[in-house]
Amino acid sequence: MYHDKGILMDNLNEILDYNRNFVESGEYAQFFSNKYPERGLAILSCMDTRLSELLPRALGLKNGDAKLIKNAGALVNHPWGSVMRSLLIAVFELRVTEIMVIAHYDCGMRGMNPDAFLNKTGEFGIPEDRITTLRNAGIGLDNWLTGFTDVEDSVRHTVGMIRRHPLMPDYIPVHGLVIHPTTGKLALIVNGKTECAVNPA
Repeated sequence: MYHDKGILMDNLNEILDYNRNFVESGEYAQFFSNKYPERGLAILSCMDTRLSELLPRALGLKNGDAKLIKNAGALVNHPWGSVMRSLLIAVFELRVTEIMVIAHYDCGMRGMNPDAFLNKTGEFGIPEDRITTLRNAGIGLDNWLTGFTDVEDSVRHTVGMIRRHPLMPDYIPVHGLVIHPTTGKLALIVNGKTECAVNPA
């Protein structure tokens, strides 16, 4: 089993101590901004730890430049999920005029298998009958937990989901890119200003 409750508590106390010093020293002043992104940009990226500082640095972004939305794989699999809602709010309420989907090579979602995932749940104290109940209730766990086979195709799919959403304005460009998690080099997959985002396949 990977989790250690003692480690979780240590992290919390360490972060709270650091935060207290951060506020008292006035270090926060260098991050002054407002809720509207300076560059009118929203970025959907993966939650991979390698990208926490690398991605904004590789894009030349500073605090306040962009709305950053993260999930596993930089995916939009459902048109009415929280990621899509966040993007729409960014456009309609927070002055976003451009969207970038930025996945990365060597992603943990590549080849993710729902059976292998569910086999681990017992190690984390989830009883098997709970999984059975979810399946019997019609919850599509297999589809929900399935990853992708090709990251560039996945980016095209997500760009298409965003672009085709009935509430997304036609004039908002939606770009698709893949970043290298070590060097930060970007590969352009979809230019939202010039290309059709819909995968012809």
